[in-house]
Amino acid sequence: MPWNSQGGGGPWGNGGGNNGGQNPWGKRPSGGNGGGSTPPDLDEMIRKGQDRLKKMFPGGGGGAKGIVLIGLAIIGIWLLTGFYRVQPGEQGVTLLFGKWVGTTGPGLNYFLPAPIGEVITPNVERTNQIEVGYRGSGMGNSGTRDVPEESLMLTGDQNIIDIDYVVQWRIRDAGAYLFNIRDPETTIKLASESAIREVVGKTDLEEALTVGRVQVEEQTRTLLQSILDGYQSGIFVSEVKMQKVDPPREVIDAFNDVQRARQDRDRSRNEALAYRNDIIPRAKGDAERMILEARAYKDQVVKDAQGEASRFDSVYNSYLTAKDVTKRRLYLETLQQVLKDSNKIILDQKDGNGVVPYLPLPEIQKQSATQNSGGNN
Repeated sequence: MPWNSQGGGGPWGNGGGNNGGQNPWGKRPSGGNGGGSTPPDLDEMIRKGQDRLKKMFPGGGGGAKGIVLIGLAIIGIWLLTGFYRVQPGEQGVTLLFGKWVGTTGPGLNYFLPAPIGEVITPNVERTNQIEVGYRGSGMGNSGTRDVPEESLMLTGDQNIIDIDYVVQWRIRDAGAYLFNIRDPETTIKLASESAIREVVGKTDLEEALTVGRVQVEEQTRTLLQSILDGYQSGIFVSEVKMQKVDPPREVIDAFNDVQRARQDRDRSRNEALAYRNDIIPRAKGDAERMILEARAYKDQVVKDAQGEASRFDSVYNSYLTAKDVTKRRLYLETLQQVLKDSNKIILDQKDGNGVVPYLPLPEIQKQSATQNSGGNN
């Protein structure tokens, strides 16, 4: 024996221990002197356990009826394990012998338990992100690594552009996502590269760098979604965001020089347009004014000619009526017109014999005006 039966009474302390010499099963060892140790009767213990189990079932549980009841109980417990809960923001994908047979929404649901059935519950509201053209925690991080084979592409005007962007996506149909494509992230990455290269290939460099960025992003997202829908991937592309849009690093200085030259060209062009917009309206205004003045002069000349013609007709009609009177009136009017600024005085002595008294009032008025103007100075 591996223990000493004299001193400690064996490993359970029988033969003088505190348990009164009992063995581990609560029985005292048999024997004449009380110093030995007898192992338990295993057959007796198994028989007692079977008797207790039979008493738990009606009719003693004997025969096939007991076995059937035990089997039904086990099947019931197994079927109860088929209840599962789908959390909000998840979809339940049910598999029958590994084949996708349906999709369930949030809440408590039931499906055949394993190994016949299986349920997978991926999150369909979490927004995932894929970096293309660079690797790192962020564009401002010094640990960011550029990936030229992904970021360099050709524009519509045959220039090279370096674009880093991210694709943000979610699961729309969990079953299609799990079973229609093998590697979703790689598929999205490659499809996005194809889409953005197609869009940039139709866009000029300057437009892609400036005002056309939002348009490029939206067209890329639409085209990428169309590609993934064609794969029946169950993926929704929420956004394509360009992080960096620059010319290649090797030619960026030359590109900046070109941009500055273009800015100078645009400034000169704008100044020329402003000068043209100032000169042309004024020239048009002057031309319009000259045209209006010429038309007014033409109307004046025509009216004057018509008036003279009318006056001549009137005089001629008067002449036909009274020739002598008309001749004398014309003679006097002509003399008056010719001599109106003359200082000479002509006296007609044909009808008179004496000298007519003459008071030179015009000369007196002129002298008075001259004297007044001299006194004021």
